[in-house]
Amino acid sequence: MLIASGRQLQRGEPPALNLLLITADQWRAECIGAFGHPCLRTPHLDRLVQEGLSFRHHHAQATPCGPSRASLHTGLYALNHRSITNGTPLDARHTHLARELRALGRTPALFGYTDTSLDPRCYHESDPRLRSYEGVFPEWAVVQPLGEDLAGWLAWLEDLGYGRLTLGELYGRPLGEPLKVRPEHSETAFLAGRFLRWLERQDGTWSAHLSFIHPHPPLVAAEPFHRAVHSDDVPAPVRRPTPADAAALHPWLATQLAQPLSSGWWGKPDPRDDREMRQARAVYFGLIMQLDAEIGRILAALDARGELDDTLVILTGDHGEMLGDHWLWGKNGFFRQAFHVPLVIRDPRWREVAGTEVRAFTEHVDLLPTIIERLGGEVPLAADGRSLVPWLRGETPPDWRRATHYEHDCRDVESLTFERALGLAADRCQLAVHQSAEIAYVHGNGLPPLAFDLVADPHQFTNIAADPGRAADVLAAAQAMLTWRMDAAERRLTGAKLTAQGVLGRFA
Repeated sequence: MLIASGRQLQRGEPPALNLLLITADQWRAECIGAFGHPCLRTPHLDRLVQEGLSFRHHHAQATPCGPSRASLHTGLYALNHRSITNGTPLDARHTHLARELRALGRTPALFGYTDTSLDPRCYHESDPRLRSYEGVFPEWAVVQPLGEDLAGWLAWLEDLGYGRLTLGELYGRPLGEPLKVRPEHSETAFLAGRFLRWLERQDGTWSAHLSFIHPHPPLVAAEPFHRAVHSDDVPAPVRRPTPADAAALHPWLATQLAQPLSSGWWGKPDPRDDREMRQARAVYFGLIMQLDAEIGRILAALDARGELDDTLVILTGDHGEMLGDHWLWGKNGFFRQAFHVPLVIRDPRWREVAGTEVRAFTEHVDLLPTIIERLGGEVPLAADGRSLVPWLRGETPPDWRRATHYEHDCRDVESLTFERALGLAADRCQLAVHQSAEIAYVHGNGLPPLAFDLVADPHQFTNIAADPGRAADVLAAAQAMLTWRMDAAERRLTGAKLTAQGVLGRFA
């Protein structure tokens, strides 16, 4: 008897799809060779692009890591899930990908991390899981955790004979020096290898999520990837002539640029040093090429097992990376580079769209509905996103969104850095962005608004929010943002009504 996801297969029916969801941390949207990047050679990512459907205007819904991943896993905008900083607890009532996969009879395996700040109301106050934002949704079957301490990787290196290394010894090197391990022993290779070892033991339908940390800093790669791109060849950052020029744009940006640069092995390059910034950008691209090599190993293993054409492969980044643009490094703020990420989906059953692109706006909140619908489940009523399945079938869904939305919350209940600098209460330290093809409107709660003409000013240098000649355009964008927030309001019970005949409508 053949079983697929908890039900019996009918004769002649293809086996249920496996699921392979791959995320890379801090991955800019243009950073795949097939997309025309001038520095990157990514043959295995290019293969997925050629065999899958690329969503070229895909955006994360929040930054940094925890809030973005909360949206990806729950299908909710940050305005609804409210896990708005690394460390802000995610309400346990929200369903999420792993829970929905288990409802389909699957056991979802995790390799890496989800950066889920757990709900403290569900755990004893002494529980160590409440000491870190690097929690994991309980429904994931964690095969290989890989948090910020990289403990599993370090133990593996010791077993391989490298000795008992510290992260400082591995990553606390002068910028430009490579990782002192072989490329097949990098942390990216380690995580891919753990997945491949697990895959060898699977004899039925499986679901897995690989969450790679690179190209997120530290900006150190194993050779030959560390020097695969020369610093003289990288594109220059997009920025105003000086940090002071950039800071004049907005109080949030002035505050961010005034923060001291990080130091130590987890630190950031100095965006004011052109040589250092170019070297950092070059290594960032090398880390993507290192990721590409491991994607190649995974695809080869699926090919060898005869499973690639029974596996739904989804490849994306949790959020973007400023990479020195606007004198910033990282992913905080309101600029597009921090939110625009790759999304490639290879669906083996619908090959008509292979090698094509979708130019409509898609969002991380769409991934949960897409996966659950594609695997035969019912999309949760609360989900804010829309399934991408019609696009995978080669159809253009009616009334698709004409803009994308994302948010950044800069509060810090521990340091109060932005609260003090901006003179705002914590609940007002918020930025929300409405971005269409023509305009990006940034609304600050207690901060002046911003608006950018993306046709005339694609690099977002000139604020038109106070330009009387553009008042109608800015008003229309602000109204569109308000409409979006009204459309996305909590809906678990709003579609139901208690009547004399009982409860009518849908609720969750």
